[in-house]
Amino acid sequence: MYRGAMERLNKWKQKSNKKPLIIRGARQVGKTWLMKEFAKGAYDEMVYINFDNNSQMKELFSVDMRIERIITGLELYAGHKIDSSNTLLVFDEIQEVPQALASLKYFNELAPEYQIICAGSLLGVALHQGTSFPVGKVEFLDLYPLSFTEFMRAMGKGQFVELLEKRDFDMAATFKQEYIDLLKYYYYVGGMPEVVKSFSENKDFNEAREIQQRILDAYEQDFSKHAPNEIVPRIRMLWNSIPAQLTKENKKFIYGIIKEGARAKDYELALMWLADCGLIHKVHRVTAPNIPLKAYEDPKAFKLFLVDVGLLSCMVRLNQSVLLDRNELFKEFKGALTEQYVLQQLKTLKGLETYYWTNDRGSAEIDFLIDNGIRVIPIEVKAETNLKAKSLKTFAEKYQPKAAIRTSMADYKQEDWLLNLPLWMMEMVN
Repeated sequence: MYRGAMERLNKWKQKSNKKPLIIRGARQVGKTWLMKEFAKGAYDEMVYINFDNNSQMKELFSVDMRIERIITGLELYAGHKIDSSNTLLVFDEIQEVPQALASLKYFNELAPEYQIICAGSLLGVALHQGTSFPVGKVEFLDLYPLSFTEFMRAMGKGQFVELLEKRDFDMAATFKQEYIDLLKYYYYVGGMPEVVKSFSENKDFNEAREIQQRILDAYEQDFSKHAPNEIVPRIRMLWNSIPAQLTKENKKFIYGIIKEGARAKDYELALMWLADCGLIHKVHRVTAPNIPLKAYEDPKAFKLFLVDVGLLSCMVRLNQSVLLDRNELFKEFKGALTEQYVLQQLKTLKGLETYYWTNDRGSAEIDFLIDNGIRVIPIEVKAETNLKAKSLKTFAEKYQPKAAIRTSMADYKQEDWLLNLPLWMMEMVN
């Protein structure tokens, strides 16, 4: 299975001054597979340590931070000598042993010749619980579910991705219906690696749903197992309210939808916990579209999205029969799926901060604003081919943006400052 993150790992390996690398991401997005696959292709040897329920490793790292002693312990555990020049040390679920996380600082300062990659599904949660963190001594890579182009490759449609990468948009338009059909599948299947692998091999929608449900059940078990007991019910209620929040016309998060009379302060910890796990994306409103957008963030107004469009379609019980109706999928579930899909693709693009904008009266909304450090670009999301965009017109009259994007089921077209981008080309924003 092709993952674009592999190229970033290869670049990390080539660096002469690399630091230990931490891969962040929700459970089941493929962190362990990626680390092992990378080690297999790029190194002669791999020493893989899973810290979950590993008392030997807990003991090894709890004595002191002498790297020589730790390496000796790892060699005994692995059963062979570790040659730092061609061995990758892989530390999985590293948040389970905080001292192992703290040791990365000493590896970086005292033994930089050792090449280390780590991952932890609940790493963000561990940090908020006061785990010592090697600030400035590590690098990060964020891993998300498969993007739409990665999904197309997994489905054996790599040549369709190459058309887009070559910017041969005329030829791509000739095969527009193929892209639309693949996009429908993606809305249903999503990008969780296990689901994509199963669907690419069997084309079985029911099996895809069963795997998605298993993943959702595992997340619910994580709530009970790892979150403080007093906030578990609130995490569940907040998590289960997200589909209803996204099907509203105005997708600003409303606490009252979770439970009548619910207040922000009652759910702050639950919200932080889900975000730290990588299970939700929080997109804040900005009061003005200026650089940097972060400076204009409204902390009280935000939209919440799930980690994956396929898991969302499972939660809203999207029936596979909808896929057969030509473009009904994009009409009926616009609120629940189209913005989720677009946000998910934007998340996979490195170096983009994502926000949204509404005017003070709330009568106009731009679905997303991206800040690439140079300029702010508004993105208007349309589920169908209807290109009437009152909000974009209001925004353009007020702020005169140099560039804007409207993404929909309509064809690719550049009109002066406005780029019409088909939904299936969303990653070309980069």
